[in-house]
Amino acid sequence: MTIILTSLEEAQQKVDSSCVTIGNFDGVHIGHQHLIQKVRAKAQTLNTKSVVVTFDPHPLRVLVDRKTPPFITLTEQKLELISQLKVDFIFCIPFNKKIAALEPEDFVCTYLVKALKLKSLLIGYDYAFGKNRKGNFQLLKQLGEKYNFTVEQLAPVMYDGAIVSSTRIRDLVQMGKVWEVRPLLGRFYQVKGTVITGKKRGARLLGFPTANIALKDELFPKPGVYAVWTEVKERILPGVANIGYNPTFGNDYLSVEVHIFDFAQNIYEETIKVHFVQRLREEQKFSSVKALQEQIQKDIALAKKILKQPEASV
Repeated sequence: MTIILTSLEEAQQKVDSSCVTIGNFDGVHIGHQHLIQKVRAKAQTLNTKSVVVTFDPHPLRVLVDRKTPPFITLTEQKLELISQLKVDFIFCIPFNKKIAALEPEDFVCTYLVKALKLKSLLIGYDYAFGKNRKGNFQLLKQLGEKYNFTVEQLAPVMYDGAIVSSTRIRDLVQMGKVWEVRPLLGRFYQVKGTVITGKKRGARLLGFPTANIALKDELFPKPGVYAVWTEVKERILPGVANIGYNPTFGNDYLSVEVHIFDFAQNIYEETIKVHFVQRLREEQKFSSVKALQEQIQKDIALAKKILKQPEASV
């Protein structure tokens, strides 16, 4: 079981020697997974602990004045996904301007050498850290010689002729291309939230009960209708989701509503996950409730067909 550390004192007490990777790991995509698996393997070879070092909040939230792009995974989900890769420890460092101002050598000495007793460091192809991002591969190699740890930089993971990156994934999600995201994440894109009371139009007016979700996440697929899997009460159930403004009813705020097939339980206040499999169509305004009902029936039939395919399973 992965142990999450959040302070220098905890790290110093619990880690006797380590093989480490460090990064923001937004999305924990297949490039990140490859790096973390390499750390686990190297830690076993060296008979040390495997440690992933990351930050909360994302450094951009602290360092950039303007609005940052939406993140693929917020801290809670990021830690959950990294833990599934079975590393010994995650050192989630509370990030602030004081840490941001540290010279790379001071950061390495305090957080990696003294706290984690670093023996080996693996970094991604483009990773740099510290004040003015001066902590690059060349400097880390020099620090490794000084403090007696090895440094290895991994090549980027490629898919379909391009580097797998958080930016590439974010762009695809925002375009609604959720099917194309799966091979890059190693899973379908998911959001998490609490089921809240909506306008009660689904069951009463349309005949299709929906779960309205107050989302915790920041990155949402392009408005439209999607085939989805919904994770609720430890079950994974098929359904369709609508992301948008419900133009037929003239809403002016973004909502996410999920219709779970053949499901009638009360799940208000439950936390659920929605896995986006494939976009079915654009959101559109219908001339009548009846026209909308007919389209929803078509959406459900198409979603059921898609979700029965082996490659659409979660």
